[in-house]
Amino acid sequence: MRLKITALLVTLSTSLFAQNTAPTDTTYWRNGGTGSITFSQVSLTNWAAGGQNSVAINSNLSLFANRVKGRGKWENSMDLAYGLIRQGDASFTKSDDLINIVTKYSYQMNRESGKWFFSALMDFKTQFYEGVDEEGNFISDFMAPGYLTVGLGVSYDPTDQLSFSYQPVTGKFTFVRDQELANQGAYGVDPAVFAADGTTVITPGKKSRAEFGSFFRAKFKNDIFESRLELFTSYLENFGTIDVNWQNALVMQLTKVLSMNAFAQLIYDKDIKIAADDNGDGIIDESTELKDRVQFKSVIGIGLTYKFGKQKTE
Repeated sequence: MRLKITALLVTLSTSLFAQNTAPTDTTYWRNGGTGSITFSQVSLTNWAAGGQNSVAINSNLSLFANRVKGRGKWENSMDLAYGLIRQGDASFTKSDDLINIVTKYSYQMNRESGKWFFSALMDFKTQFYEGVDEEGNFISDFMAPGYLTVGLGVSYDPTDQLSFSYQPVTGKFTFVRDQELANQGAYGVDPAVFAADGTTVITPGKKSRAEFGSFFRAKFKNDIFESRLELFTSYLENFGTIDVNWQNALVMQLTKVLSMNAFAQLIYDKDIKIAADDNGDGIIDESTELKDRVQFKSVIGIGLTYKFGKQKTE
């Protein structure tokens, strides 16, 4: 059922971004996107230096639909990613998983300057499928977690490639729709209340959490590189402690369809508690304290990339 819902979401979203507006209105729109897929394989036979056979595949789809008319500007984007990796005789495990949908409406404050806007922003993030840690323990799923950020504020767009947004009135909502994870208090929701035996649940864990604070977003995008920095702090809890999400993507076309892709993401969220491999043996230490840590992910590969849609205004 969950996979059907995810497939429906992707199909409807792709259809929305692929549609053109009415013929009399096309000059106000830019829409299109970029799709890429990278594949790598290592095969070893009697290899004296040692090592393991491996197969990895990563896919990304980025779509956008932006409308500028008069003093109003409406920007929409959707980023999807999924990757799998297999080493040795182990089964395939997930290496990348992302659904990110953003919509932002801006209204120009002053016709003369043209760079300052009143703005409203909505940002939604989750993933397609369940995830496990290095020990095979279930730690995430579709809408577990899911994040929804909604804010009102101002934007400054000095160029077509660079923009800054600050929403001093922002609601950040965290969803953990899996009851097992909710009972553990995963991703900052209130955990379950257990009986003295430690296993019987008296009060189930909550599946959502709301925060009120301020949100800052900076975005740069040109033909080959995109960087997006998002910062959030809560007014009511740990004010001044900043949640960070910094995403970077580099896509360099080697030929018409062949490209080199590099993706990097850094996350810090005070509500996400993580164990670590402190002694460097490749195994998560059971005795390690669960605490908030800086998360980092990078993906580099050469594969097929295709750009489509109306990339420039007429």
